[in-house]
Amino acid sequence: MSVKVAVIYYSATGNVHQLAQAVAEGAEKAGAEVRLRRVPELAPDAAIDSNPAWRAHVDATADAVEVATLDDLEWADAYALGSPTRFGNVAAQLKQYIDTSGGLWNQGVMADKPATAFTSAYNTHGGNESTLLALYNTFHHWGSVIVSPGFTDPTVYAAGGNPYGTAHPGANGAPEEKVLAAARYQGARLTTIAKRLKGLAVD
Repeated sequence: MSVKVAVIYYSATGNVHQLAQAVAEGAEKAGAEVRLRRVPELAPDAAIDSNPAWRAHVDATADAVEVATLDDLEWADAYALGSPTRFGNVAAQLKQYIDTSGGLWNQGVMADKPATAFTSAYNTHGGNESTLLALYNTFHHWGSVIVSPGFTDPTVYAAGGNPYGTAHPGANGAPEEKVLAAARYQGARLTTIAKRLKGLAVD
């Protein structure tokens, strides 16, 4: 028996997408069955077209990554949510998806399930930690078990030392291998905790 992990994210230009892929890879390597899902884009075409990298990412993932539904929250034993920073907070695209989960919350679907988060702001101090904490506020309301990476592995230090979750400063370009390694570790840690909560053997 394996645990099921839903990696659900929003990405505009692709940085959070790469983090999401790395989280999913780490979870799979740790023995999880994974669903990698993106939430729908809400921005108008005029805004997307104003940034060539944004348009390129929207087009590249249109058919490559399935769109998240509430079924993914019901299906999963654990959650990893990712969002770029928007003025120190969660992007509207992911927030809208979260805001549709009220019915499942009322049924206790997300309660007692481990959850973690990852993000990317343009600058190192551009709201990374506040965005992660905002996502953790949602997990508090869901009754989920927050699984932050803490300082539990050398990859966390190598990627900048963020104990709240993997965070990438987009001004540096695409995430470097050390950041992706931290994201893979975060996915693996989430899977390990999910296994323990389900009473499964942990390698």
